[in-house]
Amino acid sequence: MTFGFNGGLLVAPRTRRPPTPLSRQQIAGFWAAWFGWMLDGMDSVIYALVMGPALTELLPKSGVEATPANIGYAGSLMFALFLVGWGLSFIWGPISDRFGRTRALAATVLVYAVFTGAAAFAPNVWMLALFRFLAGIGVGGEWAMAGTYVAEAWPEDRRKMGAGYLQTGYYFGFFVAAALNYSIGASFGWRAMFLCGLAPVVVAIATLLKVKEPERWQKRAARTQSPLAVIFSPRYRGRTIVMSALLTIAIVGLWAGAVYEPTAIVFLAKQAGMSQPEAAKMASYGTALLSLGTILGCLAAPWLAERIGRRTTLAGYFLGMMATIILAFGWAFYLPVGSALPSFMTVLFFLGLFGGNFAIFSLWLPELFGTEARATAFAFCTSVGRFIGAGVNFALAGAVASMGTLGTPIAWTAVAFAIGLVVIPFARETRGFALPD
Repeated sequence: MTFGFNGGLLVAPRTRRPPTPLSRQQIAGFWAAWFGWMLDGMDSVIYALVMGPALTELLPKSGVEATPANIGYAGSLMFALFLVGWGLSFIWGPISDRFGRTRALAATVLVYAVFTGAAAFAPNVWMLALFRFLAGIGVGGEWAMAGTYVAEAWPEDRRKMGAGYLQTGYYFGFFVAAALNYSIGASFGWRAMFLCGLAPVVVAIATLLKVKEPERWQKRAARTQSPLAVIFSPRYRGRTIVMSALLTIAIVGLWAGAVYEPTAIVFLAKQAGMSQPEAAKMASYGTALLSLGTILGCLAAPWLAERIGRRTTLAGYFLGMMATIILAFGWAFYLPVGSALPSFMTVLFFLGLFGGNFAIFSLWLPELFGTEARATAFAFCTSVGRFIGAGVNFALAGAVASMGTLGTPIAWTAVAFAIGLVVIPFARETRGFALPD
């Protein structure tokens, strides 16, 4: 053993303990949450990838001409409705706090799987919008349920990295969606893509049968208040407001870039002389590149948050998001034909890298609230951002239509991250604190 000096005293260095082993139940629960979150990401991206061909077919059947402007406008409105469904997913929080983490987790997966599959049979754009809205209610609840489960089920010394590992699942879903679009979507069309969204039903059933509730939830104290009242009590009110604001900023900024990325690539690819199938495959490559960057960003986030703190780490990610959104949509998108597509694709990787900021929320949010209202707080804070994100998408739809371009309106969403940098100092730093009971 070696020794060092500290203020004139001879001290022994701290011995690093090996991580606490995970039980079979903790491992099974994690993979249930991870696969649910992965398939959630797949579901979210499927619509972005098939929006063009789906609306090209369904708009004429709904009495609307399928012009590029109408497709872009209808696509933005439909995604906004999807985000409204996401916003309504806050209902899963009180359900989870009352009936259990695994039951609520399985229910969210079942809802989004059933209604994603139903979208394959949509006869017109109105039914497609309804199915996407209902799928959004399930999709929106999965993150809060999965994040709460992992935080409570994993041992204290591993739950932070568990949050980072969990968040990678969503972006592996991007890879799966890109691969499905490259193979099934290119060969069998958009309806087959939505049918693939039925796959998570298997995960829902396995979660109900195999995964037990975390001991922390089972031992929770009896509640005298509703969990919604708890998160707005004097103790938690400030945390609820600040984290809702930060998540709103993250959702508005990242989703503008991620959702419009495939459409931007298809536009740039066609501008470079590629055919429609070639452009669709290029969009798949771009989505995979974005996903790879985000997975790396998710894995780095817990490590950074433990070393420099939650607030400083999030500020770094927000600065990166602000810069890369401007570079992708405000600069690369408008370069000459020979340079625009490769430059846009290059920036996409870094846009994804900083998009890993969501992993910070997965470990930070559970640390701010007690077990009696943790899921409600997680679901509420994420849902607020989705409602506002829906409004931003309505505004973006109008901006794209009035300006006649995609890049500039999306680039302006970088302003959200500048606002976020002002809000971050008001957040409570929790580095070094254990998960509260």
